[in-house]
Amino acid sequence: MQLRPKKLSDRQKRIMEFIRSYLREHGYPPAIREIQQACNISSTSVVDYNLHILQREGFLRRSPEVSRGIELLGPDGQRVEPMQPFRMVPVMGSVAAGAPLPTFQDVDPNDVETLEVPPSLLPPSGDVYALRVRGLSMIDALIDDGDIVLMELSPNVHDGEMAVAWLKDEGEATLKHIFREGSRVRLQPANAQMGPIYADADNVQVQGRVVGVIRSLR
Repeated sequence: MQLRPKKLSDRQKRIMEFIRSYLREHGYPPAIREIQQACNISSTSVVDYNLHILQREGFLRRSPEVSRGIELLGPDGQRVEPMQPFRMVPVMGSVAAGAPLPTFQDVDPNDVETLEVPPSLLPPSGDVYALRVRGLSMIDALIDDGDIVLMELSPNVHDGEMAVAWLKDEGEATLKHIFREGSRVRLQPANAQMGPIYADADNVQVQGRVVGVIRSLR
């Protein structure tokens, strides 16, 4: 077992705490320049000097040939695995991957089931919700009936992106690839056995784009 100093300098404490918090949030270690900026250190060489001391005293291990090659060590000298906090994502109901079905418009987000989702599956910012998929029209995109899609709440998507489209007149929603074609929108399934849905552009409201999929185990 490696012996550790009884007391770290204030700067070394700040560096260690930043590395711990960064690992918890991101699941991988910070870069030297990120440590410099977060800990208000004058240069990366000063960061490198303090990391050398922390490595020498057994608080961490560095791999110079690897980008972000910092590992925190426990008192026994073994690597401390980063623990990522899960983010709670509301499941707002079901959406059709097929013919449109009534959707989650009137669901109270404070009165719904939630999922624990690791940050690695989510965008770094923005509101996210989840929907259960009903139907097989996105099967060629590896989204099956019963899967859960993670949606970033955004009205702006690029042509070809997978999104939830709310058809205003019909009061229904559907999960499709979206293409804008002049005065109409093509909602394209990912299933060779199914044709597209066409709707007037004014009748289509995008309610989010797909940022992740949680497979249903059957």
